[in-house]
Order: sequence, then structure tokens, then C-alpha cells
Amino acid sequence: MERIERIIQPDARNLSRLLARPDIDSGSVKKSVAAILKRIEEAGDAALVSYTREFDCAKSDRIIVPRTEVEQSASLISAELKQAIDRAKGNIERFHRAQKPVDEKVETEPGVYCWRKSVPLQTVGIYIPGGSAPLFSTVLMLAVPARIAGCEQIVLTTPPKEDGSVDPAILYAALTSGVTTVVAAGGAQAIGALAYGTESVPAVDKIFGPGNRYVTEAKQQVAAHRCAIDMPAGPSEVMVVIDETSSPAFAAADMLSQAEHGPDSQSVLVVLADSLEVGNSRIDAVEAELEKQLEQLERKELIEASLAHAKAVVVTDISSAAMVVNSYAPEHLIICLSDFAELVPRVRNAGSVFLGRWSCESVGDYASGTNHTLPTYGWARSFSGVSLDSFYKKITFQRITRKGLEALGPIVQKLARAESLDAHAQAVAIRLQSVGEESR
Repeated sequence: MERIERIIQPDARNLSRLLARPDIDSGSVKKSVAAILKRIEEAGDAALVSYTREFDCAKSDRIIVPRTEVEQSASLISAELKQAIDRAKGNIERFHRAQKPVDEKVETEPGVYCWRKSVPLQTVGIYIPGGSAPLFSTVLMLAVPARIAGCEQIVLTTPPKEDGSVDPAILYAALTSGVTTVVAAGGAQAIGALAYGTESVPAVDKIFGPGNRYVTEAKQQVAAHRCAIDMPAGPSEVMVVIDETSSPAFAAADMLSQAEHGPDSQSVLVVLADSLEVGNSRIDAVEAELEKQLEQLERKELIEASLAHAKAVVVTDISSAAMVVNSYAPEHLIICLSDFAELVPRVRNAGSVFLGRWSCESVGDYASGTNHTLPTYGWARSFSGVSLDSFYKKITFQRITRKGLEALGPIVQKLARAESLDAHAQAVAIRLQSVGEESR
């Protein structure tokens, strides 16, 4: 394993450059994805089957997984795994059910009533990566809140195996979470099917879920003109903040758990120390643990590729630690300090935060109850992770009584005429004139 790049007491002016994420060459990806989406829009099922054969090497022509096969999944996985999935689902349900919106109603002034109504999206699509790591946990994270919100159709799409089947753990999670349709397709072609609809796949109102750069690019392209998506996203990432009391073994394990997502994932270590010498020694200790633990992991080569662009930052005060955190805006932020409460109020930019030595990111990824679908690549500066709100749209209502219009109407007329919008003013004036005629 190569030595981690070290950044010592960085200056705020250079921080964004020093903490730059790995470049994503998207030029050729954009063109490839655009061509795939166009063909899916034009040819529907035929194009979807063709791409599934080409990219997933699937030998089956089927698109929709039969309901009987989804139900049979319960007999194809171990009782222990089913119990674990059910336990995680229960916590996810409890956390998201507590987010049920309460629609407010306000009388802004006498006779003027305004309120909002939370309306669940009718049809949502959830993309679940398959391949070497079928993410059945993401099924729970997306389908459970969609069902709690009241979405009528939950369409899941995931890459099939060579024989056209879908991983039984994904199917069981779909079964227990309320998924209504399972589509055996992956990649940009699956995003196109969800966005445009095909003869077999219903078009959806919003697409959720992580994926590789082709999936991410496809989501961004359809979001520009077809349907909404959960958030912009890039490769997964973690930032681990430690001090002299923290366990190097724990910090290394957290970095490795994120690095195994893919070669473009990034792990950043931040060391808060009394001196630069002590900070460097803590990095040495974490690096030693990384090498030791790496030898025990199956995805060693992939993880080494990811750690090649890992970074370690040394800071000597809490303000500098906060500056590093907020500048980077990590997807996952683990604060493993003796007094983590000192840093918590200063955190402004992060997808999900894990506090204390026992709060490893893995627990949040699977079973604590919080959602693991989070903004990456710095988007945590302006986007939130998926929550129950993600599956609603908000519609505003208002009712103006005659008394309310008499009081507020003249104000509206003045504002409209000041903007040279006479027709707006006229819509008020004609009603006020009617009020005057009725009162005679």
C-alpha cells in the first residue's frame, strides 16, 4: 500500500485544491449515455433487452421478474439473513415514520387562509446496483420510506445475473418493503426505462438510488428534461476525524469499509493533535493498521486502488478541523474525538454524521434507521440525503374571503401596477367592483 498523501495544517485558501476529489472523465460517458437513452426512448423493451444482453451478459429476454419468483425469494436465503433484513427494516421504518409531515394552516391576515398539503409521488423508481455487491440494503432505504409516504407504485430495477435471475436477497428486501414491480435491467438503459417508460416498465415521477458513473450520468440527463431524481451524486466517500485518544484500528477499519465500494471512492483522515509531530505519528499508526487489516480483506486490489487517492490532514485546533470538514462536505462524517460535542455544533456540510468510537458508518449503512442514500462529491453543501420528504411534493392552497380581498386587494393592485402587470391588477379590481355592486 502506498503512503497516504499528508496535508499539514492547511490554509483555508488552498483547502479546496488540496482536498480535491479524484477527477471523473465524463466526456465519453455523456455521449454513450445520451445514445443509450435515445434508443430506449425510441425502441422501448426491444432496446432494453438488447442492452441487458450486451452489458449484463444476460441470456434471458425477460424484463419483469414474475411476482411468484419475488415471493419465492423468502425460501432462497437463510433464516439468519431474513431476520437481519427484517430487523434493519424495522429500524428504518421507525425512523422514517417519525418524519410524517404535519401540514400547517395559517391565517396570514383576517380572511386570508393559506396552507400546504403533502402529496405522495404516485410512481417512483429505485435503482439498485447488482454485480459483485448486490445492495439489498438500498432496497430497504428507498422502498420503505416510499411505502410509508404512500407512493402507489414502487418500481425497482437492478442488473440480472447471466441466467436473467435477480439476487434473492434483493428480491426478499423488495418483497418485505412493498415494491410493486421488479425490472431485471441495470445501467443507463434501466434509468432510461424508468424515465421514458417502455411497453413493460411504467414511467416514473422520480428516480432514486446510487450507481456507477453511467447510471449517475443517465440520472442527470433525464433530470434535465424528463423526471426528477433524488440528488446529484458521485463516488462514495468518508471523512474520519480522530485525536490522540482515538483507536487507530477503528479509524483504519472505517476508511477500508468505504474504500471497498469502488476504486474511485475516497477516504479522508483528519487528525486533531496538540502538535504536528503527534499528528504525524497518529497517521503512521493508522497507516500501519490499514496495511494489517487490508491483508484480511477479499477486495484487496480494489481497496488499494481507492486508497491511492486517500488523504490525511493534520490540524491543531477545533476551528481548523471544522474548516476542513465543511470545505470537503463529506457524504459520511465520523467524529471519533474524546469530546465530539465540541465539533458537532460547527458542522454545516455533511450527508450523515457518526458520533463517538462505537458509531461506525457500517451501522448507518445497514440498520440504525437513518437513510444511507446521501449526497456525495461535495453536494452535501446544498443537498440533503433521502428522507420521507423526498417522496412527497408540496401543494399550497389559499382561500380568500370577501373581507380578506377587500382588505388585501388594494395592496395587490398597487404591487401589480408597480410591476406593469395590469391584468393582475384587473383580476382584483373586477372582484372589488362586484363587491361594491352587490352592496348597493
